[in-house]
Amino acid sequence: MEFARFGSATWWDPVEVSHDPADLERGRWAVVVTFEGELTAVRFARRDEGGSAPGDAACWPAVTDWSPSLDRAAYVAGVEEVRRRIAAGTVYQVNLTTVLSAPLPDDARLPDLAARLAAGNPAPFAGVVHVPSAGVDVVTASPERYLTRTGDRLVSSPIKGTAPTVEQMLTKDVAENVMIVDLVRNDLQHVCEPGTVVVERLCWPQEHPGLVHLVSDVAGTLRPGTTWAQVLGATFPPGSVSGAPKSSALTAIADLEPLPRGPYCGAVGWVDADHPDGPRGELAVGIRTFWTATDPDGVRRLRFGTGAGITWASQPEGEWRECELKARVLVGLASGRVVT
Repeated sequence: MEFARFGSATWWDPVEVSHDPADLERGRWAVVVTFEGELTAVRFARRDEGGSAPGDAACWPAVTDWSPSLDRAAYVAGVEEVRRRIAAGTVYQVNLTTVLSAPLPDDARLPDLAARLAAGNPAPFAGVVHVPSAGVDVVTASPERYLTRTGDRLVSSPIKGTAPTVEQMLTKDVAENVMIVDLVRNDLQHVCEPGTVVVERLCWPQEHPGLVHLVSDVAGTLRPGTTWAQVLGATFPPGSVSGAPKSSALTAIADLEPLPRGPYCGAVGWVDADHPDGPRGELAVGIRTFWTATDPDGVRRLRFGTGAGITWASQPEGEWRECELKARVLVGLASGRVVT
C-alpha cells in the first residue's frame, strides 16, 4: 500500500505524479526534491487526520554491512581541501557529506523503519513518502525546517552547529550558523517584499537524541503572485547543506563527493494550494533521512547521509567525529540497536 505521512496526517491512494514545480500551484502534494534538483510530487485521493501510522517497528530487519562513499581518510582529506579553497578565497563554508549504504533484505519495508525511528528518534519534521511505483521511497527524521509557508509568510530555520551538549559548542559552531543565516536572508530576499526579511531567532539550542543543534529562524513576506517554482528557484538547495557562497560551495561538493546525494540534503514534505486560508506548505531539509536505491548490479540498498559544515576553523578529525555523532543513533536504530 502506497502512502505519505507527515505529522498526524496520512495521505492515501496516489492518483498523479508530477516532476513539474508549476503543478504545485494546484491541489495537495507530497514532495521529494533531490539535492540535485529533481522534483517528484505525488497527489493523493484522500487524506486522513489522526490514527496510527502505517508500519510496524517490530517487522524491520536489522540492516548491517554499512559502507561509506567517503571513508574516514577520504573525508579528512576532503576537509583539508575545503580549507585550502577557503584560504584561496573561493569559498568560506562547504557542507561536506558522506553517504552510508547497506544491502537491504528482501522483506525490508521503509514504513517499518519509519515506525522504528518514530519510537527511537522522534523528530519535528519526520515524514514518509512510500510510493515505489513513482520511484520514491523515503523516510526522514529531519530536525530541520527548510521552508514553511502560511499564506504569504515564509520561514526557514537553518541548523548549523552540532555538539553532544550545549556546553561543548564551539565558537566555530556559532560562526557556521551566522554565515548560513546571511545566505538564507539573501535567498529569501529574492522572493519576499523588500524590508520584510528578518532574523526572528539566532543560534538557539535545540536538543535531539544524543546531540544538540544551533538553530536560527529567518522569515519574510512573499511578494504577491510568487509561485513555488520561484521560491524553490531562489532558495534551493538549502543553504545549511550546501555552503557559502552557494555557487562555489556546490562546485566544491561536486568535486569532492563521489556520489549524488539524492533525497539526502534535498527537501521532503508537503504543499497544499487549496487550503481555504491560502497556500500552505512545509518542507524539511532531507537530513537524517533514509532512502532506497538499486545498484547497477541489481542489489537493493538502504542509504543514509551524514555531513558537517567545513570552515577555516575546522579540525578535520573533529568534523569526521561530527559525522559519526549525527549518524550514531539513526544508523543504530536501522541496524537493530537501541542507542542512547
